[in-house]
Amino acid sequence: MQEPIRYDRADDGIVTLTFDAPEQSVNTMTDDMRDCLAQRVAELEAQEDSLTGVILTSAKASFFAGGDLKRLYNMQAADAEQLFAATERGKNALRRLEKLGKPVVAALNGTALGGGFEIALACHHRIALDAPKVQFGLPEATLGLMPGAGGVVRMTRLLGLAAAQPYLQDSKLMSPAEACQAGLVHEVVATPEELMSRARAWIAAHPVSAQPWDTPGYTPPGGWNDSPDAKRWIATAAAQVRAKTRGCYPAPEAIVCASVEGMQVDFDTASRIETRYFTGLVTGPVSKNIIGTFWFRANEIKSGAQRPAGFEKRSIQTLAVLGAGMMGKGIAYVAAQRGIEVWIKDATLAQAQGAIAAADKLLAKREEKGEIDAARRQQILARMHAADSYEALAHVDMVIEAVPERPELKDQITRALEPLLRADAIWASNTSTLPITGLAKSSTRPERFIGTHFFSPVHRMQLVEVIKGAESSKETLAQTLDLVMQLGKTPIVVNDSRGFFTSRVFSTFTREGVAMLGEGQDPASIEAAALFAGFPVGPLAVLDEVSLALSYNNRLETLKAYAADGRPLPPHGADAVMERMLDEFGRKGRAAGGGFYDYAEGGKQFWPGLAKHFVKPQEQYPQQDKVDRLLFCMAIEAVRILQEGVLDNPGDGNIGSVLGIGFPRWTGGVFQFLNQYGLDKAVQRAQYLAERYDKRFAPPQLLIDRARQSLPL
Repeated sequence: MQEPIRYDRADDGIVTLTFDAPEQSVNTMTDDMRDCLAQRVAELEAQEDSLTGVILTSAKASFFAGGDLKRLYNMQAADAEQLFAATERGKNALRRLEKLGKPVVAALNGTALGGGFEIALACHHRIALDAPKVQFGLPEATLGLMPGAGGVVRMTRLLGLAAAQPYLQDSKLMSPAEACQAGLVHEVVATPEELMSRARAWIAAHPVSAQPWDTPGYTPPGGWNDSPDAKRWIATAAAQVRAKTRGCYPAPEAIVCASVEGMQVDFDTASRIETRYFTGLVTGPVSKNIIGTFWFRANEIKSGAQRPAGFEKRSIQTLAVLGAGMMGKGIAYVAAQRGIEVWIKDATLAQAQGAIAAADKLLAKREEKGEIDAARRQQILARMHAADSYEALAHVDMVIEAVPERPELKDQITRALEPLLRADAIWASNTSTLPITGLAKSSTRPERFIGTHFFSPVHRMQLVEVIKGAESSKETLAQTLDLVMQLGKTPIVVNDSRGFFTSRVFSTFTREGVAMLGEGQDPASIEAAALFAGFPVGPLAVLDEVSLALSYNNRLETLKAYAADGRPLPPHGADAVMERMLDEFGRKGRAAGGGFYDYAEGGKQFWPGLAKHFVKPQEQYPQQDKVDRLLFCMAIEAVRILQEGVLDNPGDGNIGSVLGIGFPRWTGGVFQFLNQYGLDKAVQRAQYLAERYDKRFAPPQLLIDRARQSLPL
């Protein structure tokens, strides 16, 4: 069996260790890799007298991808002792390697992330191949983890406490040139041949080598913990992290603790401290929530798990965007950036040209930041064309209709343009609430008609909801998913229903906040409950931004539609509050001068009328109930949607709830929130909320059944 690290000794006494994990496209820190590394280091130690130096490199296109996430994901609290011991064994091998006394060089032939970059940091000298898309860094915090192979200890000693944090807490990634500028890579070379020759040359020039922190008298940048600079940083670090995480994300706090504690003890003790914090994060719930959704399910989506099989992948070359409002502008801009020729049509040519002008403003900002040059800016703009007639769109591969949410307008446009299109052209109606099957009745080819729901601002929001109408063909779905991936977005697939998944779930969040206000709760406590739960903003602030009038009109349309279908919705506590805010007080939202908040140049504050007309100071609920009402209202609605068959895969609901509508990332999404809460406990908590507040919290039968069967959602 092939070993994962090849050992090659040259006549000059230089040993090259080549990472080459068998049957893997990338190198990861498996148990076999860890054991082999320890064995190779023992071989180096045995030959120390005749050893000249060591080069670490890779036979893969990348250097090393990091830890084995599947293994870490499966670690439970009961495995903590085993994980701690295994982590210490791996770190022991790296520590012995850097204390050999002989020069050790990392020849970074490609990307090195996480544990891979930690291996590089254990080398005395790092040389990087300057190739496209190569990245270095420690991205563990984005997955709810922290570096566990010495990354915290070495980065803080190399860069200093404060300077190391962007790479540790914020998972800042670097190109080879950026890593060299930061002092984390020492040389950048242009060819693989130069990479190895420079490594050999450095070894020859440095026959005796040690890490800076193993050199007597070494002081890291900014000093040790007792220096004035370090003391100033330590005094505010914990408060800054808590303000950022609100206590929902343990990884940044663990990183700060390991950083500070590690800088007041010797290296080996600091390393054990790091391992303890690492073990706690790996076996804790938050990392599992995040990894399950944003690694495993996200990678399944990227690999085409939702895409119907049997259809050739299609690259959209030409796209028509109907409507040059905020959504249409954003879709056109993103498509042009991804190499698609885009034709924009609106009621007037000037409006269509406005979409191109808006794109130019965004590109100008990118050019100012140095992200693109003037030639790239013009190249993108040249792909955007303003159309003055439907005939100018007849040749396109696909149409995305993004006009206002009025069925009669969408109907008129479909009937006018569709007959001019090629038979194989796809028609996507962009909507956040309107059922696609109903809109497709205007089409003579409903099998080529599908729904999309982009999120605003399109150039920043990653999610696209793809909605299957009753007659949308599998081929149309496959090719629409191809487009979404072509645009660099993350798709989720839902079946047709009013509000689909994201709009239905999100509306419960805003309505719940308003309902609590109507029950007399202090608006500050409502908004604080949302922030404490991990939402990016409170429900009242959200409604002010999107417009109370628009939100309430959507609610009325939904009530009418359900009543017409013979499924009248029960009254909601938010409705009366919204009526009073709009009709009695004229508070329509921020754009109309104010809603729940008053706005001034210095910021915003609650409209005094809230305290006067709604708040009952003596009837305040427990704050945890408010937190749970905001979390459970969304999670319960998501289960109803799954139960109704609108959503096929809970993993899509998890992705969509976080990327599209701001459900707290630490939970892993609406369904994973309930899974990690414990379905039995979730049923009990939902029953409590239903009895205490409203029957809308009653647990759906699917949740009850899964809890009884001990099966996750």
